[in-house]
Amino acid sequence: MSSNKKYQILINILLVILTLFMVLPILLLFMSSITEESTLIAKGYSFFPKKFSVEGYAYILKNKATILSAYGYTIGITAVGTVVSVLVTMLMAFPLSIRKLPGRSIFSFYVLFTMLFSGGIVPSYIMWTSTFHIKNTLLAYLLPGLLMNAMNIILMRTFYMNSIPESLYEAAEIDGAGYLTIFWKIVIPLGKPIMVTIAMFTGLGYWNDWVNGLYYINDKKLYTIQVLLNNMIENIRALQTSAGAGAGSVGQIPAVSVRMAIAFVALAPILAIYPFLQKYFASGIMMGAVKG
Repeated sequence: MSSNKKYQILINILLVILTLFMVLPILLLFMSSITEESTLIAKGYSFFPKKFSVEGYAYILKNKATILSAYGYTIGITAVGTVVSVLVTMLMAFPLSIRKLPGRSIFSFYVLFTMLFSGGIVPSYIMWTSTFHIKNTLLAYLLPGLLMNAMNIILMRTFYMNSIPESLYEAAEIDGAGYLTIFWKIVIPLGKPIMVTIAMFTGLGYWNDWVNGLYYINDKKLYTIQVLLNNMIENIRALQTSAGAGAGSVGQIPAVSVRMAIAFVALAPILAIYPFLQKYFASGIMMGAVKG
């Protein structure tokens, strides 16, 4: 057997092992969510539980209308936030990729500076609530911390610098195209891999976000799925505390399996979407991470 063949077999084995490390925890999460509560407590987590139960999902579905409403808000916010965020990131990254841009180093430093320093939680909260008045509005999910990310700008800028030659811009300028036309006709079509990559990062951020809901949302009608599920977990803890103080039957709530079910419910849509975007994600992150 040639050395190249042995090397390929070794790489394949390593990839299989890495895949198992990523897939098995998700499988264990799902199996735990359909395991009977008493079995989880007595035997722990298992890929092959002795007793199955859907009590965790049944508990979640008791508030079916609220769950559907929260999913609707989450899907809408994720879709709108991702599109707007990618567009804003592109509009910032494209000028920074042009080496002859006046003041390019100053703007690049400004972007990098925001990765290292921030105003802090309290000043940010005061600014968003007192100046922009986003409390108990859907803008509270869209704006703070997620609309623009410095790391995403750097990835996209580096992709443009390495993948789109400036001579292409110059040729377009000779033909009479302005920068808006160049952006629309050249940058967007050639930048699809990095666009999908940044969209994945941003979409995951919006989908998994519960901190903004914790800080800025008090109206239960505006809960997203993550905020709602986190609220369910807090309610279960409160009920367990009451049960420990002698509140009777509330102690029968399947707390552990509910937590597992909640985690899987929040994760399932991402698992369904990711395979369709994986090829763009891989190429985009590789090209965007190469130093220009």
